Amino acid sequence: MNVALPTLSLNDRVAEQIRERIVRGEFQPGSRLSEVALSESLEISRNTLREVFRLLTKEGLLRHLPNRGVFVAIPSMASIMDIYRVRRMIECQALQQAIPQHPARKEMREAVAAQKQLREAGRWVEVGTGNMRFHKGVVALADSERLNTLFSHLLVELRLAFGMLGDAEFMHAPYIDLNANILERFEAGDMEQAAKLMHDYLTHSERVLLSVYARRMSDAGMVL
Repeated sequence: MNVALPTLSLNDRVAEQIRERIVRGEFQPGSRLSEVALSESLEISRNTLREVFRLLTKEGLLRHLPNRGVFVAIPSMASIMDIYRVRRMIECQALQQAIPQHPARKEMREAVAAQKQLREAGRWVEVGTGNMRFHKGVVALADSERLNTLFSHLLVELRLAFGMLGDAEFMHAPYIDLNANILERFEAGDMEQAAKLMHDYLTHSERVLLSVYARRMSDAGMVL
């Protein structure tokens, strides 16, 4: 018996397009979104766009300021810490319990290969996007659509934090080889070591991000 997959509504499709543009670094934290320009580029009515804005505001990705407009949210340090706490729970367990032959390994392989090519070209923002692709592949090892959806939303928030830093090379360069190491251990069947490497990776990444983030926010005179 074939089960039909639910069809996404127009609002859901547009919301996903905006999330993807945030992940790609097209919308920077704190930037104002033009209702007119965005409705034209997405070929939707302004009423539909307002509904999407309300949805993304509830998710914490956008912020509405009365008489000023809609802005891309600036994540707090508390939210960053929470994101990494959840990431350690999901990603480490996914690696620990997976099998080396899982189909998601293809996504992980392709993400690492793409990151290495992008590194050679110096395309660091895209390296960051490739990094997120790798980690989505890791979460896919858990075979849970709910976790996949949750993780996709977490990565959008995380990209907002990265967007505040300005130095994509500094933030993403060290983790290309670490991703490759995790993939190597995973494909060798050493799940315990792969999970440990991921835990250490995420702990280090969180510390670096919070340190640089706090300094940049302080320099900008913004409240943490």
